[in-house]
Amino acid sequence: MAPAPKPDRDAHRQARDAAIPGGEQIAPGVRVPAAVLRFSFARSSGPGGQNVNKVSTKAELRVSVDDLPLPARVRARLRRLAASRFVGGEVVADETGREHLTGGEVVLVCDEHRSQSRNKSECLDRLRELIVAAMAEPKIRRATRPTRGSTERRIAEKKSRGEIKRGRARGGES
Repeated sequence: MAPAPKPDRDAHRQARDAAIPGGEQIAPGVRVPAAVLRFSFARSSGPGGQNVNKVSTKAELRVSVDDLPLPARVRARLRRLAASRFVGGEVVADETGREHLTGGEVVLVCDEHRSQSRNKSECLDRLRELIVAAMAEPKIRRATRPTRGSTERRIAEKKSRGEIKRGRARGGES
């Protein structure tokens, strides 16, 4: 009788890798195809001895924003939210004269963990957070007027500051 197989130490990695071929569920109703997610791996920096020097644990995820199955408004918000992680693309003016970014990729890098699979999962989690934040509709700003009391307090403060300055100009006369 053959010995029972040992449970895999990194079952999380296997579950994650099994989930990617069909795509990754990012948010309710948003499934990103596996072909859109491009991972590359490199050696991490910093302390860690032999593990850092030999194993490519640092994960880099590149995602073309135009390939994501998102509405145009959500893609535009995603470009704004991920501006510091955005590479490529070009600025195009629309018919109203407003400028927008088009094309390009979001690049997410993680080297916080010792294992490649955990860093890969962290990259996917960061992408998920960005997309969920981009899907939230921004609140519309309603114009408000200052209250009468706040206006009166502001005017009174301005008058008192003016009195102080006038007192300085006369050389301290009261």
